[in-house]
Amino acid sequence: MQPQLEKLNAEIVQCRKCPRLVEWREEVARVKRKAYKDHEYWGKPVPGFGDENARVLVVGLAPGAHGSNRTGRQFTGDGSGNFLFPALYRAGFANQPEAESRGDGLVLKDMYITASGRCAPPDNKPSAEELNNCQPFLERELEMIQPKVIVCLGKIAFDRILKVFALRSLKFSHGAAYELHNSSFIIHPFSLLCSYHPSQQNTLTGKLTVEMFDDIWKKAKELL
Repeated sequence: MQPQLEKLNAEIVQCRKCPRLVEWREEVARVKRKAYKDHEYWGKPVPGFGDENARVLVVGLAPGAHGSNRTGRQFTGDGSGNFLFPALYRAGFANQPEAESRGDGLVLKDMYITASGRCAPPDNKPSAEELNNCQPFLERELEMIQPKVIVCLGKIAFDRILKVFALRSLKFSHGAAYELHNSSFIIHPFSLLCSYHPSQQNTLTGKLTVEMFDDIWKKAKELL
């Protein structure tokens, strides 16, 4: 990993800016869910991961209490990841469809995955102030990675990217794509692609189907 990115990830892991989130993530890690009582929970902010030379940057919402907050890697060990990584594998962005732990051998190709918030929030709802505290981390990732395509998983991620780039007129809808220029963080033209979040709330209800999600990653490749 490039030294700048490694340094940033070390900073992210040590962050304690949001008292409510620090208390919650550590309590969850201490109390644990019955199914994971023998697991050692991560219980810290979760850094981004993937290919440091990626042309595609995926932005999610925040770690799940018993997913990323347990495993220490974005979208790993929960229902959202169980829907995301098979799709990335089918699209050629991942070397395997499973994501269970940081040491499971998963490698992303041409993709880096990050989030709007780095700590598991109560009820999966980070506050505006907490997201603002995290935003500089996202801005620095954008500067370092210089993606050609940004895929926003869900409206909160989309709204956060709009805030980063000081954009107001764009609307979120699944499959919408926008070409952007003249950013203070990314030096070349790039595309912004919207998708529903692969949460079980969306996937189990049929709001987001396998076919719909596969189309997102096909579109991401086309935009490259």
